[in-house]
Amino acid sequence: MHRRRHGHLDRPREARLSIVTSNSESTASAGRPRSEEAHQAILDATLALLVTSGFSALTVEGVATRAGVGKATIYRRWPSKVHLVMEAFSQLPGLKEVDTGSLVGDLGKMLRSYVEILNSTPLAAILPSLAGERAHNPELSKLFDPLLKERRQPVIHALERAVERGEVRSDIDYDLTADLIFGPIVMRVFFTGSRINPKILGPVIDAVLRGITPRPRDQPG
Repeated sequence: MHRRRHGHLDRPREARLSIVTSNSESTASAGRPRSEEAHQAILDATLALLVTSGFSALTVEGVATRAGVGKATIYRRWPSKVHLVMEAFSQLPGLKEVDTGSLVGDLGKMLRSYVEILNSTPLAAILPSLAGERAHNPELSKLFDPLLKERRQPVIHALERAVERGEVRSDIDYDLTADLIFGPIVMRVFFTGSRINPKILGPVIDAVLRGITPRPRDQPG
């Protein structure tokens, strides 16, 4: 009886790599996967290579080798590298809708979740590469921009509810306010490469609220 040999898995150098390397490496060591296993192995391999190599250096051949599939298997599923990368990126967790009854509560809960995602998944390592490539790659921008907009919607919805409750001014620019909320966190991701300390969230939320809460002359009565 043929016995499947399990290859040795090296411990990843970074904790945030572990969730995307273990599946793809173990699948490849067991031979070429098929069907749904192949699909997931390809996505896992794509995320892992985005972390280690970045978008520009990522190749379909490299993904195929890491996933243990043929290049034809990849080309049958995705028309381009950009489409493959975008589906792999969409596998990463995003913000969930939160309604605590107050904007402070909503933002606090969502941003703590966002920081946890950044600190525990490959998202923080992948975002700078995709953002840099997006600036001069129209195909990537066309697919990446709507995906990012969709991932911001829980914050936009929280702001809309806050306007309805009278917590913030009705004339706020929702997209700009979302930029102000995410901006300090994303800046640290792009320029420090270190784990995000959740302690920054309180001051960030306070600063944003000072700019969007009703002024005394706006208060009814």
